[in-house]
Amino acid sequence: MHIGEAVKDLEGRKAKKRVGRGAASGLGKTCGRGNKGAKARTGYSRRAQFEGGQMPLFRRIPKRGFSNDPFRTLYCLVNVGDLKAHFKANDSVDTAALKAARLVRRDLRVKLLGMGEIDIPLKLKVCAASKAAREKIEAAGGSVEIVNR
Repeated sequence: MHIGEAVKDLEGRKAKKRVGRGAASGLGKTCGRGNKGAKARTGYSRRAQFEGGQMPLFRRIPKRGFSNDPFRTLYCLVNVGDLKAHFKANDSVDTAALKAARLVRRDLRVKLLGMGEIDIPLKLKVCAASKAAREKIEAAGGSVEIVNR
């Protein structure tokens, strides 16, 4: 048994590969890196999309047209079913109240969605609401006011 095996037995993990310790070690001279080239040099690291010097895909595909993505309207989504646990009957609920109740994390427009059930009347002031959400709030005796932010 040599030292590498003893370390493996003691620590329960693979012994470190010792390179550059002579031709007889099996990993001498080029230390398992082959001959020349970028991968043989110290400090080499290859980016994930590297294609061996071939023109990369992201440079081969055409880039034209327009994307509306930078100008899209972002909403924080709140479901009707989540309101019952955080508010009492006839409460006035706006963006600040939703943020205080930790239903909304970021300071964005709020959109009310109709998932879940509600049986208490609430006065809501939100930027947008789905048809189902509006119907459920009004059926419970509450009101939905759309405010522009």
